[in-house]
Amino acid sequence: MRVAEVVGRVLYGHGARYVFGVVGSGNFHVTNALVAAGARFVAAAHEGGAASMADGYARTSGSVGLLSVHQGPGVTNALTGLTEAAKSRTPMVVLAPEATAPRSNFFIDLPALAAAVGAEFRRVRATHAAEDAGAAYRAAARGATVVLGLPLDVQGAVTEPWSGPMPGVVPTSAAEPQVEPLLAALRAARRPVFIAGRGARSAREPLTRLADGCGALLAVSAAAKGLFAGNPWYLDVAGGFATPLAAELIGTADLVVAWGSTLNMWTTRHGELIPQTAVVVQVDHDPAALGVNRPVDVTVAGEVAAVAEAVLGRLEAGTTGTVDAGGWRTPELAQRIRDHGRWRTVPYRDEGGPATIDPRTLSAALDDLLPAERTVVVDSGNFMGYPSMWLDVPDVAGFCFTQAFQSVGLGLASALGAAVARPDRLTVAAVGDGGFVMSATELVTAVRLALPLLVVIYDDSAYGAEVHHFGPDGHPLETVTFPETDLAAIARGYGCDGLTVRTVDDLRPVRQWLAGSRARPLVVDAKVSSARGSWWLEEAFRGH
Repeated sequence: MRVAEVVGRVLYGHGARYVFGVVGSGNFHVTNALVAAGARFVAAAHEGGAASMADGYARTSGSVGLLSVHQGPGVTNALTGLTEAAKSRTPMVVLAPEATAPRSNFFIDLPALAAAVGAEFRRVRATHAAEDAGAAYRAAARGATVVLGLPLDVQGAVTEPWSGPMPGVVPTSAAEPQVEPLLAALRAARRPVFIAGRGARSAREPLTRLADGCGALLAVSAAAKGLFAGNPWYLDVAGGFATPLAAELIGTADLVVAWGSTLNMWTTRHGELIPQTAVVVQVDHDPAALGVNRPVDVTVAGEVAAVAEAVLGRLEAGTTGTVDAGGWRTPELAQRIRDHGRWRTVPYRDEGGPATIDPRTLSAALDDLLPAERTVVVDSGNFMGYPSMWLDVPDVAGFCFTQAFQSVGLGLASALGAAVARPDRLTVAAVGDGGFVMSATELVTAVRLALPLLVVIYDDSAYGAEVHHFGPDGHPLETVTFPETDLAAIARGYGCDGLTVRTVDDLRPVRQWLAGSRARPLVVDAKVSSARGSWWLEEAFRGH
């Protein structure tokens, strides 16, 4: 049996069921080995799109994503999507063929490339192929993006036939998390707030019970939007996307516990959201993440769910004193959250015009129109706050936020991966016109997949962040503004249904599309007003 076949079988045996990519000579055999084992291959139009598909699939499914690319340019074409995944700690394995001869046209320094973008690097050896492939998959499952080097000469080497069992996981003895300082902080608090991040996505149940036990309000970073959906004490996203009520309440907390969140500048509004008088606790499985973005008073190293359960166990055992669960969980506050806890309840002046629709009005109308069971995938750009703030999601798997690298153009392909992961839901890709034009080639893939996909383009005929940042100072804007383009016609050229929207009434065909088979993707080119900038992106320009 050849090494490439062993790698494919091992990855399938560990749970890989989908592999996204573009096949060339270097990854032909390993990809076919995965397919022969039972995995489904999703062919992308470009390796950059394939990387984002694998990323979106992994985030939405909660399992490891697989990316298969050609050696050399196949790897470099995927680099931006790979960087986004690594910075987001997406569980993903990149099958990266290696031309190891330095004089080869295909040679690149794969270990250095992986290190440069924050990914792990591992290499398959002919004599340990099953062990190496299994170790890469398990590393990804623990929350890493892993570049698995597959030297071309090694792939073709003959090794011992392999049919299982899976190479086992070496057991590790996890130390009992030290939660006494956290318990003391909870006992002393009257107005606690939990902010859950990416590292808490699987810990809704224990965190909810703990919040009930100590009277905490619940908030999330953007990466964990939807985690506490339906909970009466849920404030939605903290930071730049926070409602006025959420900002007010977090701003008066006396204890903030960050669960799997590093409290970056976005989540804390550059440190201005959390009051200086509040005690700040950070819980993270990665000790290197503790205090990385701001000083914290108490740190707890451990998996979020395990720490929450340990605290609950001590509370229930009554060994550490009494936690006052009264605090600010009053009927009056519950009513305020019901009445003012969503952006839909915050009044605004509509700034649409005769030929444009206000992006807030557009987003609110879509929220009413679309089914509750949805997956919302948001690209980067000036527009990104509108779908993030106005579109509800049913749970944490219903929101995919491609912002760790702040690259425009990843949202459409990420949405395709999310649609593969959850074909039972409508996938909504919210993109800007710049990001759409960059990634429109993957509409070919969208048509092939025939999955329910709605693409909404917030089209202001510009790179809006630059317009609103540099325009007020009188800088010329010709480099970042463009003539109006019929993006719906471009979508129809790829085989999608296309619709141009300038008013709420123009959205009526969306209802008809939703009632139909939805076999063809629908692309909505929404001509949005650009009279105002997004202050959350203005924050990104601080110091630039």
